[in-house]
Amino acid sequence: MKPFCLIIFLSIVIQQSYLKLGADASSRDGFVRTKGVQFSLNGYPYYANGFNAYWLMYVASDPIQRPKISAAFQEASSHGLTVARTWAFSDGGYRPLQYSPGSYNEDMFQGLDFAIAEARRNGIKIILSFANNYVSFGGKKQYVDWARSQGRPVSSEDDFFTDSLVKDFYKNHIKAVLNRFNTFTKVQYKDDPTIMAWELMNEPRCPSDPTGRTIQAWITEMAAHVKSLDSNHLLEAGLEGFYGQSSPQSKTLNPPGQFGTDFIANNRIPGIDFVTAHSYPDEWFIDASEQFQMEFLNKWLDAHIQDAQNVLRKPIILAEFGKSTKKAGYSPAQRDVVFNTVYTKIYESAKGGGAAAGGLFWQLLGNGMDNFQDGYGIILGQSSSTVNVIAQQSRKLTLIRKIFARMINVEKWKRARGYGPVGKGGHNHNIPN
Repeated sequence: MKPFCLIIFLSIVIQQSYLKLGADASSRDGFVRTKGVQFSLNGYPYYANGFNAYWLMYVASDPIQRPKISAAFQEASSHGLTVARTWAFSDGGYRPLQYSPGSYNEDMFQGLDFAIAEARRNGIKIILSFANNYVSFGGKKQYVDWARSQGRPVSSEDDFFTDSLVKDFYKNHIKAVLNRFNTFTKVQYKDDPTIMAWELMNEPRCPSDPTGRTIQAWITEMAAHVKSLDSNHLLEAGLEGFYGQSSPQSKTLNPPGQFGTDFIANNRIPGIDFVTAHSYPDEWFIDASEQFQMEFLNKWLDAHIQDAQNVLRKPIILAEFGKSTKKAGYSPAQRDVVFNTVYTKIYESAKGGGAAAGGLFWQLLGNGMDNFQDGYGIILGQSSSTVNVIAQQSRKLTLIRKIFARMINVEKWKRARGYGPVGKGGHNHNIPN
């Protein structure tokens, strides 16, 4: 405790301008990096307390609807949220981003431009996903259909991961997104620090190959492709966290089904900078009791945080979680328990300098967006107990970030004056509950 007390004492007496987090630590203009099992922004720890809003590009493609985007980001910022995850895809179908391979809808791209610009204006980072596993917004099925229309002998959606022409379509889409010049900020996407990270695919699955080798090869190839085009940004695969053959002892934690992914092996791939897990006990175990679902959630979170910390040695974000109001027996208190459980696991890891670096609830909606309500939608402007839980987590993670930043500044101050390091083994373990 003595080294910690010394740090706190020094942090009080050192000039305020040197101590405070200030523009350098919280600047929206820095790229988020990884440092060990933590995220770092401008040299200080960074936490991703945020939300999913897949609809940003779609809604913003209509200039009349753009005030909804602005209002959503303003509300999110006022509740301390720091990261938004959204789609950088919409393939074929109604109002697509990509009409056909390499043919783009400028109105939709400008919608994404606007969303990124508004995120930047409100100090929020963006995670952009390149493609969908599902038929919504086209997905891998649309890519396979495009290839079939050009004479490729493809029959399964899972050919998305192996057919050379399909992979070329996908790689070209990545290139188009990375090289896009934002019409509002005038910054190329691959040079824009507002973007925290790229995601290869929303929830990639390959059930036709339960060994996971197909997905392993695909992630390896595509991660290298992204990194060859963009060395600025972090990259994650978009995985839900299902265990595979590399950790057979953990496969018992999976919900029922064949997924063709491998949480450990897939996330060990070079170029994958941090790991993700999703969790929907009320969807995966729809007929199970509330008690069973919560027991699953606790085990799922513990296993993935520990594996990120000790096996993968990379930060982890719980990139999707929520509680549907449409399930039988739902109550607001149940949703609060889910959010509190997720947030507590993240906080307990983060305050000790651990791998849990944030959570993104599914999903944020704005006023007048009832047509996007899937049961999981949360409107921050409509005060509820869950909104209070979200805001409290933002405050707790902000406090951790400030304490760590002050400790780092004290270390800098002491080194500048010829003192040795303060304490041993780092800067954590004494942050209050």
